[in-house]
Amino acid sequence: MISQTNTMNYLRNATIGLALIATLATAGCNVGPKYTRPVAPAPPAFRGADEAQIASEAKDSLGDQQWSSVFREPELQNLIKQALTNNYDLRIAAQKVLEAQSQVRIARAAQFPTLSGGGTGLGAELPNSLSSTLGSNPIAAGSFSFSASWTPDFWGLYRKQTEAARDQMLSQEWARRAVRMSLVSQVATSYLTLRSLDEQLAVAKSTAKARQDSLDLTNKLQTGGNAPLSDVRQAEQLLYTAQAQIPVLEEQIQQQENAMRILLGQTPGPVTHTDATALAPVPQDLPVGVPSQLLERRPDIQEAEAQLKAANAQVGVAKAQFFPQLTISASAGLGGSDWSNLFDPGGHTIYGLGSLTQPLFEGGKLKGQYELSKQQKEEMVLTYQKTILGAFRDVSNALIAVNKTRAAREQQEKLVASAQDATRLARIRYQGGASSYLEVLTNDTNLFNAQLTLISAEQAEALSLVQLYQALGGGWQS
Repeated sequence: MISQTNTMNYLRNATIGLALIATLATAGCNVGPKYTRPVAPAPPAFRGADEAQIASEAKDSLGDQQWSSVFREPELQNLIKQALTNNYDLRIAAQKVLEAQSQVRIARAAQFPTLSGGGTGLGAELPNSLSSTLGSNPIAAGSFSFSASWTPDFWGLYRKQTEAARDQMLSQEWARRAVRMSLVSQVATSYLTLRSLDEQLAVAKSTAKARQDSLDLTNKLQTGGNAPLSDVRQAEQLLYTAQAQIPVLEEQIQQQENAMRILLGQTPGPVTHTDATALAPVPQDLPVGVPSQLLERRPDIQEAEAQLKAANAQVGVAKAQFFPQLTISASAGLGGSDWSNLFDPGGHTIYGLGSLTQPLFEGGKLKGQYELSKQQKEEMVLTYQKTILGAFRDVSNALIAVNKTRAAREQQEKLVASAQDATRLARIRYQGGASSYLEVLTNDTNLFNAQLTLISAEQAEALSLVQLYQALGGGWQS
């Protein structure tokens, strides 16, 4: 009875002691540095923004709008939806988030005690010659045991490791959103490229038909003796030039369709792209907000800051290695030489063990790890600041592109109109005998090139809207 009383007192005292240690560990020191966001000065306004955009409300920004509000073409919206569902890069990024969540659970588990249990059993039937000497026959014995081990987190080592893992998880989540943002822009860019190639192909086919008619007419004139053979050859040059463009454009269209299908997570094949309004002019006075908003909206900036926070936590991990670590172990069990007395309290065993380890000399390893962690943190600070500057540059470049591509497209429209009239007049002069076919050749060539250049200008303007939307951090919102 006294033995059992002493055992109960021991267990009670041990429980109280463990609870006290747990309380101290929970409220223990956290030796790591507290995170502070680095200074990242932002300009008062984006370079390239016009006065109306600068004067707009700070809360208004194209980057806050859903992608379906920016890209309104039904075909494009359907393609973006397919890509967001099936794209492999986006699915890989989502899987990395799940992996990071598991890493958080693994890191957090170090803060808690580990418990284990087990048992052993023995049974044997001995020869009669031995059983008379050893006692009962058959022999049976067994035991059950439980053990626990815990290293209290006095200095915040495991808490900092968990914090670093959690920040890495957030970094992966922002990386997933950055992939989503990029994917929306890639699909829009691919679609607009297809529409541009479609328009160029239509111009090439239309020009080839017109030049075929011109060649037929020139052949008739040459047969009737009203035109030299050189005019026929020049008309053939015009026709073959246009016809040579057709297979080149068809090749580019099919290859671009294959690239789009990869974004959609599908095997190579055709893609629907017939919307005639896709290359419409970009609206003017698009809201852009203020530069400081990018720090919260751009996923790549948030990703860089999460990595910086993780590096900051790793400094605390390295610093905690300098301090002593206390490990507490305990074990209890029951055993007996027969199944009938296996659970007899008299067969219990209990022991506890505590060990304290203090690093004394490791050849500069701990100091090196600490210095390395601080240097890596400073590297992340520079990366974070560089990412912000890159974001400001992206928006400025996009705004400049929006304004300049619009101006270039407007001038190119005037050039096409002028070239069309010049070609019309040259044909009239040639048919009236007032000029040679060389004038028709020159003006028709200029018109064909001007039409193709106009389509490229329309594409560049449409793509500038995609560029601006992505630069402002738009497209990752659900």
